[in-house]
Amino acid sequence: QVQLQESGPGLGKPSQTLSLTCTVSGGSITTNYYYWSWIRQAPGKGLEWMGAIAYSGSLYDSPSLKSRTSISRDTAKNQFTLQLSSVTPEDTAVYYCASGHYALDSWGKGPLVTVSS
Repeated sequence: QVQLQESGPGLGKPSQTLSLTCTVSGGSITTNYYYWSWIRQAPGKGLEWMGAIAYSGSLYDSPSLKSRTSISRDTAKNQFTLQLSSVTPEDTAVYYCASGHYALDSWGKGPLVTVSS
């Protein structure tokens, strides 16, 4: 059974780049035919899909965040990573990694990342 766990700093500074890593266990980011995704939820807001990398390595991203978002993977470590550049306090949110084929049925716990000076 696929399990996901996010890791990274819980606090970011304005104008810096936020980096979060999702570690996958119970499955493989290359052999499980899944989309490996990042979703966030700002306080009081709904879920916002940020982007994904498929098992093949193909990339998909939100048009609204494309210029600031970079998703990559480390197949040897069975991890995929989110980088969000030029962050502002509006980027404060719970950040989830999630996976699935037709639906995102495996989710990480989703730590809160606060952007402030």
